[in-house]
Amino acid sequence: MTRRELAHWARQPVQVLVGLVFPVMLLLMFGYLVGGGRGVSGEYVDYLVPGMLALTMAFGLEGTMLAVTQDLNKGVIDRFRSMPMANGAVLVGRSAADMLQSALGLAVMLVVGYAIGWRANGGVAAFLGAVGLLLLFRFAMLWIGIQLAMVAGKPELVQAVQILVWPVGFLSNAFATPESMPGWLGTAVQWNPMSQTATAVRDLFGNPGGEPGHIWAAVAWPLALLAVFFPLAVRRFGRLSS
Repeated sequence: MTRRELAHWARQPVQVLVGLVFPVMLLLMFGYLVGGGRGVSGEYVDYLVPGMLALTMAFGLEGTMLAVTQDLNKGVIDRFRSMPMANGAVLVGRSAADMLQSALGLAVMLVVGYAIGWRANGGVAAFLGAVGLLLLFRFAMLWIGIQLAMVAGKPELVQAVQILVWPVGFLSNAFATPESMPGWLGTAVQWNPMSQTATAVRDLFGNPGGEPGHIWAAVAWPLALLAVFFPLAVRRFGRLSS
């Protein structure tokens, strides 16, 4: 199933390229054009890059969501059902392909971050730990997207359903500190799972805005989301394809 999804990349290279370039454009836009950094001590780029890495992991789910709905509507699931495979193998294969693309996108963003002056100062082990937290967060967001895709049911409805993911990205501390926001908004931002990941990653990278106490939350939030949405998605997929 994973090889099947990767084969689609060769036939749709533009879609893959757009997925890699769009977060880079956002990073450059906020770093050079929009600016910001209210409440940030130190260089803004050192605060911004970890936040953008977390934001990249939250967005870009539409490719996987579209692929899931297209499989459901093209009848290809009927052929898969006749094969000796687990019920959720199609979804797991799709998620594995997405994680490979996400890892590639993360590598591109790290290179661009270094090119514009950002640096990771926490050592090799901390760097790998930060990358692990980012990919764990992506994996959790991916299964939320898969569940929403099956709720939508049709490719043309994916765009509308995908909007439900946007608050996770924009109501976060990716661009500014919660302390610089109105009280109620700052509280909501602090509890945002993506904010927890961004704060923990900043700490591991040795960047401004990092707090060591958030690392456990950056692990607990994705695991809790996976515990809810992974079985929901597999169960719904089984019912839709039966």
